Amino acid sequence: MTLFLTLYFFLLGTILGSFYNVVGLRLPNGGLMHENRSYCPNCKKTLAWYELIPILSYILQKGRCRGCRESISPIYPAMEAITGVIFALCFYQFGLGPQLILALLLMSMFHIIMVSDLRYMVIPDHLLLFFFGLFIVYRILYPLDPWWSSLIGGLGGLTVTAVIILVSRGGMGGGDMKLFGLLGFVLGWKLLLVTFFLSTLIGAVVSGGLLAAGIIQRKKPIPFGPFIVVGASFAFFSDRIIIDWYLQTFF
Repeated sequence: MTLFLTLYFFLLGTILGSFYNVVGLRLPNGGLMHENRSYCPNCKKTLAWYELIPILSYILQKGRCRGCRESISPIYPAMEAITGVIFALCFYQFGLGPQLILALLLMSMFHIIMVSDLRYMVIPDHLLLFFFGLFIVYRILYPLDPWWSSLIGGLGGLTVTAVIILVSRGGMGGGDMKLFGLLGFVLGWKLLLVTFFLSTLIGAVVSGGLLAAGIIQRKKPIPFGPFIVVGASFAFFSDRIIIDWYLQTFF
């Protein structure tokens, strides 16, 4: 039964991952509700259902559009596969329960943020507002202990990031600030601190590596949302492991 459900959540993740790719690409341009069927961005050919099977269609078509034979970015099937693995991991770690719902909501939001911020360097307000409504309902039904940790985390995420933006004169964006505020509300102030630390560390390491390799130029802006997503994911899945390790090591 466990194997069956793990496979089920993997397939669910790949299917939703394909949809989240579309949302992440269209939402910043306001085209989510104005455009219907998926189409090739090169020749504008409307894609048939058998061209939209997650991962499998990409493999069968050898990574090319059936109409114009233009190459399809491997990012699409990669994100579908990653979301499938993450959904399966969520079930494996949390089982069938309230925490699984929270995990799937967070990972769904993270997928769209990754696509949108990497493509446009934008975290859409509509996206954060939509998920914030869902998280409010979840935290009413399943509050943190203590319950006020959500309020302190939300206010702390907004305030600290706002100060960083002012001091660095735009070193981070408004979307990053709102995302930290949302994560503080969902995760609480303790895991928010872990998220701050990990996202900053990961961002510094990756940016330094890209600079050293000459892939990006100094003072050229890069999206910070993906680093927040990765840091928050580590904080969420590790729960108190990182906090307890830090306290036991240094205190």
